[in-house]
Amino acid sequence: MLGAGAAGLMCAARAGQRGRRVLLLDHWPKIAEKIRISGGGRCNFTNLHTSAENFLSDNPHFCKSALSRFTPRDIIALLQKHRIGFHQKHKGQLFCDESAERLISALLQECAAGGVTHWQPCAVQAVEAACTGFRLRTARGWVGAPALVVATGGLSIPQIGATALGYQIAQQFGLPIVSPRPALVPLAFDPVQWAPYAQLSGVSLPVRIRSGTGGACPQFHDDLLFTHRGLSGPAILQVSSYWRGGDALHIDLLAGLDETAWCKSKTGNRRTLSAELAQHLPQRLAQQLAANTVQAQQRMADLSDQTLRALWRQWHDWQLHPSGTLGWRKAEVTAGGVDTRALSSTSMMARKVPGLYFIGEVVDVTGWLGGYNFQWAWSSAVACANAL
Repeated sequence: MLGAGAAGLMCAARAGQRGRRVLLLDHWPKIAEKIRISGGGRCNFTNLHTSAENFLSDNPHFCKSALSRFTPRDIIALLQKHRIGFHQKHKGQLFCDESAERLISALLQECAAGGVTHWQPCAVQAVEAACTGFRLRTARGWVGAPALVVATGGLSIPQIGATALGYQIAQQFGLPIVSPRPALVPLAFDPVQWAPYAQLSGVSLPVRIRSGTGGACPQFHDDLLFTHRGLSGPAILQVSSYWRGGDALHIDLLAGLDETAWCKSKTGNRRTLSAELAQHLPQRLAQQLAANTVQAQQRMADLSDQTLRALWRQWHDWQLHPSGTLGWRKAEVTAGGVDTRALSSTSMMARKVPGLYFIGEVVDVTGWLGGYNFQWAWSSAVACANAL
């Protein structure tokens, strides 16, 4: 089994406890770094509202089987078994009460209970098909196995050991890859075009947001954060998974104010447009948006309904064109990966390569922000372990 992250540890533990002999390999010196750093060190380990609609994939129905057979209740039961406290923040997100180290320790205890042999750090230098399954050349020599589980993760956060090994193995055995791209990642803008907004760094506000045209991207309602280089915050991380180069962001800055109420606010209103806008938005943002209009210092009472409606529609659907993302170093996860149409949804095994399995982030299943990606790791891991 390759990869001692969330999916690899869970799969190794479950397979070992089912009586399988398991060797778990990972090239990185530190175990389960994504668990350790997630949620500010508390690990947002699942989401109570998990459903297939919270994931994106070129094959959107693939994840349903695994998610239905190992649910948030099941991972909660594991934490309760190990007496790990947890709490809900908002929108169904569950976090450990204490350090994520407690969860990592629990997974290692589960592996020990299954008699799992664990080599780490131990680099894998080559993978070959063999008459009895697979042969791997590792830093500790050659090993053979009738089955190989790839839980190597994606390309996000290379500073904690992310590599392309999983994709390379898939391609070696003829499996197609959906082009990997950074997901749950801040978005950047051309420095010259962004210059007027760079001074807003640190400004945050709730918005409704979607990306592109059509219905591919759902509308998210969450907080947006201005930065020196572009936009971040939960709303941007969510929409970034759907954003493709050239797409516009459609941002409703006045999500809590309807058009009629905005127009009625002019009655007897001696405030300037800039001052009125600051009643609904952070002041620095209101000033910048108003400065882009010719009516910034005009009193609300003096503005026509037509002008007010045009301004409201502009800010209700504020359109921006990012130049790109902040890349793999800032991406929480990887979108794309091993094409799930080449895998069994019940076992995670490659349809045309018996004994070869792919689980977790290396697969083209990407969850929303909020614990969904860890739930996919647990669910896909257990589906695989039950099939070994």
